[in-house]
Amino acid sequence: MKISNIIQFFQNLWMRPRKVGRISAPHIALVVLSLTLTLSVWQFSKAQIASRTQARFDTSVSRLVDLIEDRMSLHEDALWAGVSTIESHGGDISRDRWQAFAKTLRLEEKYPGITGIGVIHFLNANSVGDYLKTRRLERAAFDIFPRHDHRDIMPISFIEPEAENAAALGLDVAHETNRRTAAIASRDTGTAQISGPIVLVQDKAQTPGFLFYAPVYHATDANDGDTRPVDAVGAVYAPFVVHKLIEGLLAKERRNVHFSISDQDVTLYDEHLNTDAANDPDPMFATQVLLSMYGREWLLDMRSNAAFRLQNSYAQPTIILLAGLTIEGLIIVLLIMMSRANAHSERYADKVTAQLKLQTQDLKNTNQELEQFAYVASHDLKTPIRGIAGLTEMIREDLEGYFASPSNNPEVGHNLDRIMDRVARMNALTQGIMELSKTGTDAADQPKLEFQEAVDALMLDFELDQTAIKLNTRVSSIAFDPFNLRRILENLVGNAIKYHDGKRPLLITMEAVQAGDRCRISIHDNGPGIDPRYHTRIFNMFQTLRLNGAAESTGIGLAIVKKAVERHGGRITVASPPEGGALFTFDWPLFGSPSSTHLQKKAA
Repeated sequence: MKISNIIQFFQNLWMRPRKVGRISAPHIALVVLSLTLTLSVWQFSKAQIASRTQARFDTSVSRLVDLIEDRMSLHEDALWAGVSTIESHGGDISRDRWQAFAKTLRLEEKYPGITGIGVIHFLNANSVGDYLKTRRLERAAFDIFPRHDHRDIMPISFIEPEAENAAALGLDVAHETNRRTAAIASRDTGTAQISGPIVLVQDKAQTPGFLFYAPVYHATDANDGDTRPVDAVGAVYAPFVVHKLIEGLLAKERRNVHFSISDQDVTLYDEHLNTDAANDPDPMFATQVLLSMYGREWLLDMRSNAAFRLQNSYAQPTIILLAGLTIEGLIIVLLIMMSRANAHSERYADKVTAQLKLQTQDLKNTNQELEQFAYVASHDLKTPIRGIAGLTEMIREDLEGYFASPSNNPEVGHNLDRIMDRVARMNALTQGIMELSKTGTDAADQPKLEFQEAVDALMLDFELDQTAIKLNTRVSSIAFDPFNLRRILENLVGNAIKYHDGKRPLLITMEAVQAGDRCRISIHDNGPGIDPRYHTRIFNMFQTLRLNGAAESTGIGLAIVKKAVERHGGRITVASPPEGGALFTFDWPLFGSPSSTHLQKKAA
């Protein structure tokens, strides 16, 4: 239901004839404000979950990128280990020694995803003959292939494990652009380089791959930039089939992100296949990462998969919304009941007034019935509220096993706490309405109020230091309606405590002086004070000035105070003195009885 529709609904109730009954503007404002708060919390919860989910996706992406970089760095270390081995043998190495070195690497165990590790020699036309004689002493059928017109000659001399990579022995990597370009770049820069996309001759599946080079120089050379092309004797290299590299990186079923790798316009690896059961056709998140990788630019297209959606789908916002709407519904029901009760009471009052010609006593009885009905309605509303609280506790008990499990999501418990907070808020509102309905009720046979005893009781009830309340009075006691006077003092002192900002020790000054047949009482605190713009507003029903860090208020307390004072012919004001704080002043009768004063005011 839209807020605009709710507002229109209550506007219609407000415009109905008074004999039928209408809901007051403050009640409409209460419902609209409460519903707005519910929707705001719902939207905030959704935004928080979306933010946390985005952070989880970003973390998964970063982790995957780090894994790729770490794995390539590990393979680079293996290449440089081979370079060191060759240079330690004077810049060249035999087939037997290379095999012995390759065994120490334990490729399958320590370097998953690598196809092999080999040696490439850099030759020219003059050195090919001697090179072939040496190689054919190790392997009689060794030859260089394929023939090409490029001046560089870069045959693969050894590769281990040899059986799986036999098709690559003798392959001249200079015959093809991507292989040759990366080998020359590695030779000329002295750094490890990878080639552009290729298909390995030993890969029967003909899937995308690349070569990884690390240059080898004469052991006695300075390896300066200008002399590198001349000093280079070859390179240690490793061939990679991309899908094997990724499989050795992290199993796809253990990830909640799928990705593809592209080098320029060539796709090296792709997990975004509709035939994959874990693929999410409409991913929750997607991003692209440009990864600089040993002379190449890899574009990683990252998308969340079905596992990510399953792990990051939460019902908390829906629970918050449903719980909030339930409470709003209870409030609306209460207001409708009160509206109908008002209409019934008004019809009854009109009938009694017409019959008894506006007799004061009968009108008083009618008003008392109305107040009693408000009390009963507020009291009865506590039953469904307690039901909500009980149901919430049952849910919490049912979820005890879940809360104790490793997969516990703390947001569930937090949202149950929110529901209980809303229930407590509703309890406070109904209690306030009940207190307001009792305000002014005559309390017979009450002992007179002694100011010093009242101050002592307040300090005890609110657990205050003996210096927190300072009493200055020339009136020792008041016998007129001490019950409601005591409630007024409790409300004003309680507000001073509740809204004190803690910047200085709490000090409340209470003064009482006689003014004719009345007593003028003032309560001055040293808190943050009240902006003059709100001096009138704070006495209205359900109006509260919420300060950061202060406890939540129902906005009924000062309305009770104002009603009690005015019921006995008095007036209460609030001021903001120059010395700071808030100063509440009201007057209270010294003589007579509550009933007589109340009747005199009504008759006037």
